[in-house]
This record gives sequence, C-alpha cells and structure tokens, in this order.
Amino acid sequence: MRGPPPIPMPLFRKAAFFTTVAHLRDLPPEAVAEVAFAGRSNAGKSSAINTLADHTRLAFVSKTPGRTQHLNYFRLAEGRFLVDLPGYGYAKAPEEVRGAWESLIGPYLEGRAPLKGIVLIMDSRHPLTDLDVQLIEWFAPTGKPLHILLTKADKLTRQQQTQTLREVREAVAALGEQCSVQLFSSLKKTGIEAAEAVLGKWLGIEAAPAARPAPAKRVLAPGEKRNPELAARLAARRAEKKKAPGKGGTGG
Repeated sequence: MRGPPPIPMPLFRKAAFFTTVAHLRDLPPEAVAEVAFAGRSNAGKSSAINTLADHTRLAFVSKTPGRTQHLNYFRLAEGRFLVDLPGYGYAKAPEEVRGAWESLIGPYLEGRAPLKGIVLIMDSRHPLTDLDVQLIEWFAPTGKPLHILLTKADKLTRQQQTQTLREVREAVAALGEQCSVQLFSSLKKTGIEAAEAVLGKWLGIEAAPAARPAPAKRVLAPGEKRNPELAARLAARRAEKKKAPGKGGTGG
C-alpha cells in the first residue's frame, strides 16, 4: 500500500537577492537560465515570488505602483536566476519613467538569450487587461513559453475559479503549448507545486527530494492476521509438527 504523498519542498527556497540591473549592459554574464516574472502593478507579482521562495520579504511589495523600475535578479542555483520585472500599467508614473521601463524591458524580453520563459501575473478577478493582452501579443512571436498565474484565486468562489480558468485558457488557446494557465493563491498557498513543475522544467532544476513520512501502522481488528496467507502456512506447519512422532528415549 502506498504511503502518504511526500511533503512539498519549495523549489526556490534557496533564492537569494543577487543584483539590480538598470541598464542592459549590466545583465549578469554568468547566467545560464532565467525565468522572468511580469505583470500589471498590484496583480500580486511580489507576493507570488515570495510565496514560491517561501520568503516573506524576498521581493519587495511596494504600496506605490511602478515604484521599482529595475530588473531585480534572485539567484536560485549556479547560473540560474529568477528575474523580477517592473510592474507595468502604473497610471501615476511620469512619462519619462514609463519610457525608461519600455527601453529596458522591451530589449530584455526580446533579446535576452538565457531567458527561458515568462511568468505573467494576472489578478484572477481582472484577467486579460489590455496591457496583459499587449504583452502576450508582443512576446508570443519570440517562441518562448509563457505561463500565466491567476493570482488571488482565494477571492473567488470555486465556480468563479473554474469559469475564469476556462475563459483565460480559451483566450490563449491559439498559442497552443507555448502558453499554460493555472490558478494561484499566495494567501492559501495553493498552486505552488503546479508552478514549480513548469518553472523547474524551464530552468533545468529538480525539486529537492521530499521527506516521505513513515506510514502509520494500521491497528488490526480482533482475530485479524497481518498476512493471512503466511499465517495459514505457519499454522499448518505447527499442526504438522504436533502430528509427527517424537524421538524415542530410554524407557524407565
């Protein structure tokens, strides 16, 4: 009988801040594989990164949309990085800041060779905004994979979750296997293993072996044998020994 499932071990638990990049010339040359996290401001991007890394303050959760305008690199393993991109769609950001964001993020997403794919964060209550669609349409021609995390799923009912997931999958169906979609909740810690399976494959990182708890011993019912077949064979052997004639001794 199979034991209980292994205890999940976050794939990115060892993630640590590495560097902040403000110019393309400063991108880490030692990078072998990167996964970038993009998303509209306040969609839950920083919370999703913190949840995947099992770290409450790894990625800074800003109360000011668009405050972080650089690429923040977090080291996962030798040559492998998670990259937190600036949130897009911040209406209060001045024009020059938006221009700087576009001049950095555009060339990075289009030409960065170690970039293996993008995780696009969408608020499950407001998915597929115009800016989300624009990013998908722009990035799709690169041929690199795109994984959509529908965050804050705990804010929806089960029925709403199912409906939203179906609608988003239908909307990106034309991209085929290039695009995948899942529900995610940082509050409830749901969707972590599904996201790890996708990102681990992209990065070539295997999850740490999970400790499998010892199965609980089942209490036998009165008169029940743990192995009925073996118990019957032992009982038959004992019966044969009782019938066998004893060894002769010296009579008195």
